[in-house]
Amino acid sequence: GDILDDYLRTDGVWILTRNKQFYKTNNEKECAEKCEAERNFSCRAFLFTRKKLQCLTLAENAKMTVTFSSTDAVLYEKKIYLLQCKKGIGKDYRGMEAKTQTGIPCQKWAEKTPHNPNYTPEKHPNAGLDENYCRNPDGDERGPWCYTTDPATRFDYCDIPECEEQCMQCNGEDYHGEVSRTESGLECQRWDAQEPHMHGFTLKHFPEKDLKMNYCRNPDGELRPWCFTTSPAKRWEYCNIPRCTTHLPVSGLGSQCLSGKGENYRGRIAITESGNACQHWNAQFPHKHGWIPDRYPCKGLEENYCRNPDGEKRPWCYTINSSVRWEYCGIPRCDGTEQVIAGMSNVPVQVPQSEECYRGKGQSYRGTTSITASGKKCQAWNSMFPHRHEKTPDRFPNADLRDNYCRNPDGDNSPWCFTTDPNMTWEYCNLKRCDDHTQD
Repeated sequence: GDILDDYLRTDGVWILTRNKQFYKTNNEKECAEKCEAERNFSCRAFLFTRKKLQCLTLAENAKMTVTFSSTDAVLYEKKIYLLQCKKGIGKDYRGMEAKTQTGIPCQKWAEKTPHNPNYTPEKHPNAGLDENYCRNPDGDERGPWCYTTDPATRFDYCDIPECEEQCMQCNGEDYHGEVSRTESGLECQRWDAQEPHMHGFTLKHFPEKDLKMNYCRNPDGELRPWCFTTSPAKRWEYCNIPRCTTHLPVSGLGSQCLSGKGENYRGRIAITESGNACQHWNAQFPHKHGWIPDRYPCKGLEENYCRNPDGEKRPWCYTINSSVRWEYCGIPRCDGTEQVIAGMSNVPVQVPQSEECYRGKGQSYRGTTSITASGKKCQAWNSMFPHRHEKTPDRFPNADLRDNYCRNPDGDNSPWCFTTDPNMTWEYCNLKRCDDHTQD
């Protein structure tokens, strides 16, 4: 393969480093060869400047030091030094874990106190014995280890996770691997960048989604992990990540009552709160939909039981009534309190009557209606499924784009929303104008 396949490329970035060597090369590949041949230090990365054709081999990478922008520079980091998990017994592990499984800091490999080491950087120059990082220079079956700074404990093993994340369970919502190319081979755009594609998937707004570097992720419940691409002609694309052959252990039977939003509800209630029977998830009649059980193996879409696969307010289902597309279900709460508000049918929350109409164009509407004029369910504003868009809460901070409530962030004729129907991008909401004769 290409020598550059072992490196993660980042355009327009320079890193501050003490240990570096300058070379004159014609291209990035020649610079990579200099990095591989470097003997003054362990080369973790290199910088290449396009105009001067200058090559800098570096002992540090972006995880170890500060970075700043430099339009002419391209940073290439060795992936092996960015990987924070081990493959097999971890003989090739070059991550930066520096404490034992019990939390004791590691002794530096080059030091002789408190323990005189058998394994040193001089004796084993290719074992990556840098600083005090956990390593496996002797091929120990139990994985990476280190000498400890505790005089009473000569060495101990480190708690390094397996690189099982290179495959995905379910739809890859919990995928934390380091694949950073799409299925057609395009390089992924960094999540903290807005070039060439602007988007709302930032670490600030999705802190629990592990949006690191430019790794493929599934923050919005897509079919599988994806990323924005560095090609201006292709906004986003799925990544080619295999399914894990070992399955996650099934913890119990799932909840039989409503806890939180009911995403773990696995009970057998199959009737909506107004009495409509639920449509089977694997059926497309009377309502066509995208929640097909084979596509979403971990959402519990069995039979026609009420479920919450999309992070709705509570479990719901499509109904067998052709005039009612979907409705919430009346699931008893686990704490024994009543979950269904008296008189509530298919509106999610009872709100003051004044909030169920809008004034002017409805830009000030702050009610909780989340149904379109034709009865379709609204897509959450911070979701990109089934429709990708740029009407995100961070781009319209004053528009109150909460949950999937109808809003008018862009000055349209009336409140609207993106729909959860893949065949209809958006629609105006089922709201009336307030009968206010005093307004301008």
